[in-house]
Amino acid sequence: MLEKTYITSLGAIHYWIHMIDTDIVTLVFLPGLTADHRLFEKQIEHFKSKYNVLVWDAPAHAASWPFRFDFDLFDKAKWLNGIFKQENITKPVIVGQSMGGYVGQVYAELYQESLKGFVSIDSAPLQRKYVTGLEIWLLKRMETVYFYYPWKLLLKSGTNGVAVSEYGRKLMYEIMMEYDEDIKRYSQIAGHGFKILANAMEMDLPYEIKCPALLICGEQDRAGSCVRYNKAWHKNTGIPLEWIKDAGHNSNTDKPEIINRLIERLVKQLQ
Repeated sequence: MLEKTYITSLGAIHYWIHMIDTDIVTLVFLPGLTADHRLFEKQIEHFKSKYNVLVWDAPAHAASWPFRFDFDLFDKAKWLNGIFKQENITKPVIVGQSMGGYVGQVYAELYQESLKGFVSIDSAPLQRKYVTGLEIWLLKRMETVYFYYPWKLLLKSGTNGVAVSEYGRKLMYEIMMEYDEDIKRYSQIAGHGFKILANAMEMDLPYEIKCPALLICGEQDRAGSCVRYNKAWHKNTGIPLEWIKDAGHNSNTDKPEIINRLIERLVKQLQ
């Protein structure tokens, strides 16, 4: 994987890419809030010899720092499209985990004709109708909660709460420890992320997925109301939903072989 940068007015976005041929599918892996590109190492390892692959550290995350907290989900989608143009990516299939799935939905809203496929991993629908006013109110006020929450307890909940496998928990622990000496930055990343998520929901846009798509959710996902959201998302849209046994919120780290197989099945529909 080759590490590259995409320059914005707010900072540089770091991403890793391996291109085989610009005429084939590019799997675009977008990690969740506070996670970084390592979240998808099992997917990159599996797919990089078969398809083009790209994964980023989202703005302000990990290597994509320093970065001003003056952007929204639409900026992230636009920058992602800029990366596609920079790399001549013509057939993107977005695989978004949690917050990465929300970025994918905004990308679909802005660039419907460009998106060839979409996989949501433990994410949720972005439409306003799925959330309550209280949920949106809380999302906008999470930075203070994260800042004053004891770091050791946050480490424990942030690792044990998102994964059930030893590998998944160890990986998330290592990712979180990047912020061990800068808890303020960690709380800013989380708080800002939840706030721009709430703002995107309040815009009440269609966020319709028209390309081939798949919803994936761990049966033991305890992050927010992810299980409830995915049931409603599947029911209202008809997008196929796969439940992953013995997997939590980061189901791609708990059951990578199953997730890789499901992603490959979707890609083969496009060929």
